Amino acid sequence: MVLLGVAAVVLLGIAYGAGLLLNHAEVPKGTTVLGVDIGGGTKEEAVAKLDGALGERAKAPLQLSVDGKEEKLDPEKAGLTLDSQETVRGAAGSDYNPVSVIGSLFGGERPADPVIPVDEEKLGVALNDLAGTSGSANDGTIRFEPNKAVAVPGKPGKRLDAAQSLISVRDAYRAQVQTGKARLVELPVTTSEPTITKAELDRAMKEFAQPAMSGLITIKAGPKQIQFGPARSLPQILSMKAVDGRLVDVYDKQAIDELLDGVFDGIMAVKADGKEHEVGPDDVAQAMKTALTGTTEAERTVTIDLTGQG
Repeated sequence: MVLLGVAAVVLLGIAYGAGLLLNHAEVPKGTTVLGVDIGGGTKEEAVAKLDGALGERAKAPLQLSVDGKEEKLDPEKAGLTLDSQETVRGAAGSDYNPVSVIGSLFGGERPADPVIPVDEEKLGVALNDLAGTSGSANDGTIRFEPNKAVAVPGKPGKRLDAAQSLISVRDAYRAQVQTGKARLVELPVTTSEPTITKAELDRAMKEFAQPAMSGLITIKAGPKQIQFGPARSLPQILSMKAVDGRLVDVYDKQAIDELLDGVFDGIMAVKADGKEHEVGPDDVAQAMKTALTGTTEAERTVTIDLTGQG
C-alpha cells in the first residue's frame, strides 16, 4: 500500500511537470470565457477568438419594455461593453494550480470571468432618455383665456425607477452576452404625483390669477401710459409655471413688446447701477406684477420709476 501511494505521488508529479512543460502559452490551455475556448495561444489570438465568438452578442441592442412600450437600447451608447482586452489580460499568465495544470493534459477547462464594465453615468443618461418616452406626471397649472383664468388640475403619471432599472439592464446585458439570446426586459416604473397640489392650485387662483383677470391695469412711464385688459392682451402675456411645488407667474416679454408698439420709445429710466436705459418689456413686466393683484383702480395703476430711487 505504501508503494502504491508513493507511485501515485510520483505519477502525479510527472503529470504536473508535463503539464507545466506543455502548457506554456500566454493564455493557458483550457481557458474558457462564457464557454468560449480562448486558451493555448497568445493574448492577441485569445482576444480575436473572444471577439469572434461574442462580439456580435455584445453589440446587439437590448430589448426593453417601459410601461408596456417596447424600446431598444444600444449597449455602446448606454456604456455597456465586453472588454475583451481586459478579460484576456486577466486570464493570461501561468496557472500553477495542480488541478488546472494536470487537468489541461486531459482537456480540462479553466473558466475565466468576463470583464463587462458598466459606465453608470452613460447608462443613467440612456435610461433617462427612455424615461422621457413614458408617461410623466402633468403638473397642475392655470390657463389664461379671454376674460377668465382656468384652473387645470395635475394628473399623476409614471416614471422609470432609474436605480432598479440600471441593475436590470446590467444583468440583462451580461445574460445576453453569455447566451446570445435577447430577452425582453421589463423595466420597473413607479407612480409619480404632480408637484402642484390642489391646495397650491387654489392658492394661485385666489391670490394671483383671479385678481389678475378682474379688470384693466394701467402702466405709466413719464407722460405716456398703456392699458392691458383681460379680454385680449393679458391672455397673451400671462402664464404660470411650477417652481419647487409653487405656481409662479410668468410674463411673455415678446408679447409685451409687441403690445407696447413703441409707446414708451425715448423714455429713459435709470438702473440701480446709475446707467440709463429705455423703458422696455422688463420694466413693464415688473410693474404689472404689482398692478395685477390690485383690487381698486388706483392699485391697478402703476407708474414705472424713472429715477432709480425705487
